[in-house]
Amino acid sequence: MGGTVLYDLADGLATITLNRPEAMNALDTATKEALLDALLRAGQDPAVRAVLLAGRGRAFCVGQDLKEHVTRLAQAREGGGPSAMDTVSRHYSPIVQAIVRCPRPVVAAVGGAAAGAGAGFAFAADYRVVADTATFTTAFAGVALSADSGVSWTLPRLVGHGRAADLLLFPRTVDAREALELGIANRVVPAADLAAEAEAVARRLADGPTLAYAAIKESLAYAAGHSLAEALAKEEELQLRAGGSADHQAAVDAFVRKERPVFTGR
Repeated sequence: MGGTVLYDLADGLATITLNRPEAMNALDTATKEALLDALLRAGQDPAVRAVLLAGRGRAFCVGQDLKEHVTRLAQAREGGGPSAMDTVSRHYSPIVQAIVRCPRPVVAAVGGAAAGAGAGFAFAADYRVVADTATFTTAFAGVALSADSGVSWTLPRLVGHGRAADLLLFPRTVDAREALELGIANRVVPAADLAAEAEAVARRLADGPTLAYAAIKESLAYAAGHSLAEALAKEEELQLRAGGSADHQAAVDAFVRKERPVFTGR
């Protein structure tokens, strides 16, 4: 897969790279469709055991391509096209669903700016490795828009309701240091080391117990909207599934032998 989104699979790690560096990886229609296709491909391929999401150039992703957005707004006003906002249901929501529901851990390598939907995609990932030069901006209210790209769901879970409301009502630039303090960033590294560090994190996950990771992702998402009793029942269900995996048996056998387990993702 080439063009505005690059896809590479090597030894269980699928690397998906936004490839519009000249536009700071702004999201035009072609890029959004290619990104969704790549994420769905990674989530459905049994050879994939982890996903690394990155942006080429000096930005992770600055969100919606405003040039395209202005054109679509004008077309809609003139009666020559659908609402420019239909991209939320056609692209942004499905992309975030593909990240959150992916049965593989998703690592975001955030170098440079992550704004609007770009920030939303990073928030949706399971783990964020952030360059010390990176920034996050929610941006939506600044252009008289509500939150999209799952930010109303992901951001409060990262920073709490009050801080999420602050960042959405009073959008501003959050640098890497503050992102770490708030809980947006899991790890901050020198910009020159971002690619290697993010790949190392993703590679560790790709070598891990894939089915257990999928169960952990599912349990976290489920517990966010259910009672304790319901969450406990879901844990029981998922633990039965994980306990029957070949990887769990391999881990137990390795423990008995006092060896490090080798996981196969089964």
